[in-house]
Amino acid sequence: MTRSVHCDRYLETRLPSTEEPLLLMARLARSDLFRPYVVYESGTEWSLAGGALASVRLDGPAACDLGRVEEALAAVTVPDWRAYGWASFELGAALAGVDTGDAGDTDPLLHLIVPADEVRTDGESVLLRSTTAQRLEQLERLVRATGTIVPPVDRIAFSLEDTGNYRAAVAAAVVELGGAGPLEKVILSRRVPVPVAVDLVATYVAGRRANTPARSFLLDLGGVQAAGFSPETVAEVTADGRVTTRPLAGTRARTGTATADARLRTDLLRDPKEIHEHAISVKLAMEEMTRVCDDTVVSEYMAVLDRGTVQHLASRVNGRLRPGRGPWQAFAALFPAVTATGIPKAHAYPLIRGFEGGPRGLYAGAVLTCDAHGALDAALVLRSVFQQDGRCWLQAGAGLVRHSRPEREHEETCEKLRSVAHHLVPAQDARRP
Repeated sequence: MTRSVHCDRYLETRLPSTEEPLLLMARLARSDLFRPYVVYESGTEWSLAGGALASVRLDGPAACDLGRVEEALAAVTVPDWRAYGWASFELGAALAGVDTGDAGDTDPLLHLIVPADEVRTDGESVLLRSTTAQRLEQLERLVRATGTIVPPVDRIAFSLEDTGNYRAAVAAAVVELGGAGPLEKVILSRRVPVPVAVDLVATYVAGRRANTPARSFLLDLGGVQAAGFSPETVAEVTADGRVTTRPLAGTRARTGTATADARLRTDLLRDPKEIHEHAISVKLAMEEMTRVCDDTVVSEYMAVLDRGTVQHLASRVNGRLRPGRGPWQAFAALFPAVTATGIPKAHAYPLIRGFEGGPRGLYAGAVLTCDAHGALDAALVLRSVFQQDGRCWLQAGAGLVRHSRPEREHEETCEKLRSVAHHLVPAQDARRP
């Protein structure tokens, strides 16, 4: 469940920033001095967490209790800590007590580290934190060193077309949605294998240049490697108890041509299927937040946001934590994102597992940070590339309602996959001589 090393405090130093945050994070991740590591971009701040002063894991449904996570983090001895990590999609079903056949899975449901080393930058200055003076000096030398990360021009070319049964699965799911049961929406996804190993650091740089994410991340933690450009947040909780979730549902492509994009935007705002899908998603987000918050409101409704190769209908739901409620209660109420699960979630979990044929793992889960002051920030894991156990893949899904058409939903997955697929850089030994 947890592992920790006693430490009284972090040692800190602050340097002027002389390097673009994206390139600094990539260079540090490339250095091999940080294992495990998590890079997380949130607003104007970029952070790299390296090594594990403390580690917290939930290793299966039987151990699925976020109260244990809170207790483990409360026992961290170093003050002013921040934890980084991820939660798998299957954590949501486990928290809801829904059996989807994952009981025999050995992958963790959640993995967090409180780092031994931390680098944070806002582009103006760089804060270095470490547990020893020697290591802090080493970090300072590394940050001051010259060097750049220039993504190679090579890109991996492969087909994004479905070679399985995605269209048939969509058609079958639409039949379920049209029945007498309570299910109103379900998100079905498909995996696309990447034929060669990927240089995740170079891919992260290239992909971040081309995307406009709400959050971005690069990680090597718990046997999982990933780089992603998250279009939305599952939960944002401030230290003073303000909670925000930002559901995105409803999609059209971005072509790079202003006239075509404007036409697609207008089509998106007028499409009854997309509007219905978005409206019921916002309604459920409101209901979930009301479980733990007062003063819940929709502060923004059905705006259109550009996210890489697609544009989405987007809303914002805000609330304030009730007395006695904390960030992990907010996270549990909102996770997984309604826009990657279904309505009702409890009915969507077994349908997703049945049609997709296996656990999603990190896809549609969250990469997150939390801290000693009660703040938590969780990004939805979409638009990402994954490497694990010698395999590399992309994954994308589409929100299905009773009016969905298999061909259009397949096309939507391709539109989303391009946000990452066009920027995959092959690993050095996979490139042509």
